[in-house]
Amino acid sequence: MSEKLKPFIWIDNNIEEVFAFYKSVFKDAKIISQNSFTGTIEIFGQNLLFLNGGPMFKLTTAFSLMIDCKNQEETDYYWDALTRDGKESHCGWCEDKYGVTWQVTPSELVELLSHPDKEKAQYAHNAMMKMGKIIIKDLYPH
Repeated sequence: MSEKLKPFIWIDNNIEEVFAFYKSVFKDAKIISQNSFTGTIEIFGQNLLFLNGGPMFKLTTAFSLMIDCKNQEETDYYWDALTRDGKESHCGWCEDKYGVTWQVTPSELVELLSHPDKEKAQYAHNAMMKMGKIIIKDLYPH
C-alpha cells in the first residue's frame, strides 16, 4: 500500500537498536527497509521513516505518536514497555528511551472527552489532567 503522508523521524545514530526495540514492543512491527542512514518500520500498518541524522536535532513533545488502546490491559502494556528506560509525562503521554513521544490513549478516554453529557466529559478531563498513565476506572466519578 502506498501512503502519501509518512512520519519522518530524526534520531541520533542508532536505527538498528531503535527498530529492535520497536519490534519487541509492537508484536506486528515489520522492518520494511533499513540501511546505514534511513529505515522504514511498519507499526499497526503505518510506515514510520527514521533517519540516522546525528545529535544536532532533538525530538520534542510537539510531535507524538498516539496508540489507540482498547482497554486498561493494553494501556498498561504499552505504557510500561515505552517508559522502560524512558520518561513518564502527563495525560497519557510518555517518551521512550530514544526520545520519541507517545500518547498511550484508551479509546474510552477519547469517547468520554467528547461525551454529550458535559459533566461526564469535564470529570474525565479533570481526572486525566492529574494522571500520568491513564487509569480508565478513575475517569468516572466514584
